[in-house]
Amino acid sequence: MQEDAALPELIRLEKNKELQQIGNKILHQERLTPREGVLLYEQGSLSYLGALANGVRERLHGDTTYFNRNFHIEPTNVCVFSCKFCSYSRLYAHREEGWELSMDQMLDIVRSYEGKPVTEVHIVGGVHPKLNLPYFIELIGKIREIRPDLHIKGFTAVELDYMFRKAKVTVEEGMQLLKQAGLQSLPGGGAEIFHPEVREIICHDKVDAEGWLRIHETAHGLGMHSNATMLYGHIEQYRHRIDHMERLRQLQDKTGGFNTFIPLKFRNKNNDMSHVKESGIIEDMKVYAVARLYLDNFPHVKAYWPMLGRQKAQLTLSFGVNDIDGTIDDSTKIYSMAGSEEQRPTMNTAQLVTLIKQVKRKPVERDTLYNPIRDYTDIDIREIELNPLLN
Repeated sequence: MQEDAALPELIRLEKNKELQQIGNKILHQERLTPREGVLLYEQGSLSYLGALANGVRERLHGDTTYFNRNFHIEPTNVCVFSCKFCSYSRLYAHREEGWELSMDQMLDIVRSYEGKPVTEVHIVGGVHPKLNLPYFIELIGKIREIRPDLHIKGFTAVELDYMFRKAKVTVEEGMQLLKQAGLQSLPGGGAEIFHPEVREIICHDKVDAEGWLRIHETAHGLGMHSNATMLYGHIEQYRHRIDHMERLRQLQDKTGGFNTFIPLKFRNKNNDMSHVKESGIIEDMKVYAVARLYLDNFPHVKAYWPMLGRQKAQLTLSFGVNDIDGTIDDSTKIYSMAGSEEQRPTMNTAQLVTLIKQVKRKPVERDTLYNPIRDYTDIDIREIELNPLLN
């Protein structure tokens, strides 16, 4: 781990003068320009980027590493869109190859967690033409009746855009209706890469960058928080990544409504981009480090461990990351179908705490809005395993 006191000396020894200047800006908490963001990708060594990003992470959070106890509901993988990178969805014309959960099936999933100390349900899926706004308003209301204490985080901007257009309501009207039903925050999915040069190729038929940002801005205006993602490691260039983060940074300046930024690694199995080689571990770590350095107004950077795998998720904790998501506690299909490291992405609390402690970080359970629930630093793993309320 890079000590804060050693950072000035590390920056002084950097031979690239521009990178040295960038390091000093970071040390003095000054904002990076888009050009400097690209330069970090192009010329920054992994060790230099990691030290800088870890310095920022520790200034903000020390060794604290957050996780939450959550479960996922995926209503369907039938979808009207045909994103080239997607291994998960099945077009409506081939819906017999996919799945569609009934309302009762989804509510049974919620009931199965009765008495268990989960704090969040995460609802995302394909864009099914028959699952409309009134349907999901009813679903949210019934979940609220079963578990009024559960935080409901649901629906990507892609799903919401389609719901609102089909219902012939404005974004403001639609978000207000969902909030009244009990929706509390939005996930960050569907962002992919905002730049039209890339978006036109990989997902031309779904909501564009402006639409995605407008939905999140509207949610923020209603007092709801959201997350933001970026799909990296396919056909995008460094400038596209920085453009993506710049748009997010500008909206965060305006609203302050984003909780966390989540880079999502492109996986090339079973999709129309299988010919594209996946990024390696060095590039993966650079993505997290640059995100931490560039997104100076995002409090948290999350590594989604089911996509990266457990060991790589551990490694990100030295490259700016301070959150590794949750227990998940189901067989989430979105990433396993794309060839992710975790084919059955489930960890209990003891396993997550162990994962964090192994790299000398402090595991802290949080709720969806990053309010601390329990510090597991001094709790013995055996005690966690034996106590149903802790595990």
